[in-house]
Amino acid sequence: MRRRRLGAESDESNEVNLTPMLDVVFIMLIFFIVTTSFIKESGVEIERPESSAASPRPDAQVMVAITQEGAVWVDGQAVDVHRVGDTVAPLVSGDGSVVIQADREAATGLLIQVMDRIREAGVEQVAVAASRGTS
Repeated sequence: MRRRRLGAESDESNEVNLTPMLDVVFIMLIFFIVTTSFIKESGVEIERPESSAASPRPDAQVMVAITQEGAVWVDGQAVDVHRVGDTVAPLVSGDGSVVIQADREAATGLLIQVMDRIREAGVEQVAVAASRGTS
């Protein structure tokens, strides 16, 4: 009779408790969600000009694209040049920045106009994207 009792106790102790593992997984998930920086992409593919002095901007929050046809894109939607500042400003936090991805064939005057509109809306950190070249 004693053997049956030991066998019954050992069956109960062989169960694996998954609760602590699930707690750790959820804590890690929350950590990664909180520490991830979200960047608003421009939504179009452009060909950037090359520069040997190009450097990465890890603090960029919003990407604005200017196509060679002269269209301005923010967050996957076409935006009027005169309203680009009002569209971009709410997407940028206090210390974030905006990166403008102008196509190599885009007009320089349009690039300057977009930069001015964004700065007029209160965004101080504005940069122009370039591909790192060897020349």
